[in-house]
Amino acid sequence: MTMILSGSKLGRALGAALVAVGLGFVAAPAVASEAHGPKIDMQSWSFAGPFGRFDKGQLQRGYKVYKEVCASCHSMNLVAYRNLSDAGGPGFTADQVKALAAEIKVKDGPNDAGEMFERAGRASDRMPAPFANDEAARAAFGGALPPDLSLIGKARAAHRGGVSFLGDPFTLYAEAGPDYVYNLMTGYVDAPAGVTCDGSLQYNQSFISGSCIAMPNPLSDGMVTYDDGSPATVQQYAKDVAAFLMWTAEPKLEARKSTGLKVILFLVVLSGLLYLTKRRIWANVAH
Repeated sequence: MTMILSGSKLGRALGAALVAVGLGFVAAPAVASEAHGPKIDMQSWSFAGPFGRFDKGQLQRGYKVYKEVCASCHSMNLVAYRNLSDAGGPGFTADQVKALAAEIKVKDGPNDAGEMFERAGRASDRMPAPFANDEAARAAFGGALPPDLSLIGKARAAHRGGVSFLGDPFTLYAEAGPDYVYNLMTGYVDAPAGVTCDGSLQYNQSFISGSCIAMPNPLSDGMVTYDDGSPATVQQYAKDVAAFLMWTAEPKLEARKSTGLKVILFLVVLSGLLYLTKRRIWANVAH
C-alpha cells in the first residue's frame, strides 16, 4: 500500500510538473525560426489581460503615426473622425476632433446648381482614402493592393507555432494582431544568404505570407515628432501604431472587458446564493 501511494504521489507530482512546464512554455514570448515561419516577438501591451485598458497617450501617438505615415497608402474606411472622441478611445476632445477633421477636403454635393463642390471635413466624415479606387491603388504599387487598416488589428495574427494555443485560455492571450503588426513594422532586415526578393519587393522576416513584401519599409527613426517627448524610434512608432490599429479594430474592448468582469462577479455571487439555498432547503432532510 505504501508503495502504491508513493507511486501515485510521484505520478501526480510529475503530472503537475509537466503541466507547469507546458504552461510556462506557451506563456513565454515565442520566436519562430525562419524555417518554421515568420519571426514573432510577443510584446507587452497595456490592454492585455482581463483588466487591460488602452493607453490614451499611446493611441494618440499611434493616430499621429497613421496620419503622417500610413495614411499615404492605406485607407481606414470604417473609422470616422468623431470616433476619436469615443469612450475607451484616444480621448481627443470634441474641439480637437473638429480641428483634425477640418484639415481635410471632402467632395460633396450636388449644390443648388447641381454641381459638386469641396468643403472642409466634419467630425462625421470618415477618414479619407489615399486613392480614388482599388485599381488606382494597385497601379501605384505594381499590382499590390494596400489593405484597409480599419480592422487589420484583428484581421491579422501572429502565428507562434507549436502548442502555444493550448495556453491561451490560461494566459488570456488575445494580442496576436498587434503583436504581428509590431513585428511586421520592425521586420525589415537584410535578406539572408540564398534569399532574393524579385523586383521592388522587400525582405521582411515577419511577413505572414512569405519573406518578400510589396510594401517598402515605412518607418525610420525621427520621421514623426511626438508632442509628449516619447522616443522618435522605429520601435516606438511601430508599437504605438499597432496599439492604435487594435483600437480601431475593437473600439469597445474596454466596455467588453468591464461587462465580462461584472458578469463573472454576478455568477460567483449567484453560485454562492444557490449553494446556501440548497443547504438550507435540505439541511433537515435525512439522506
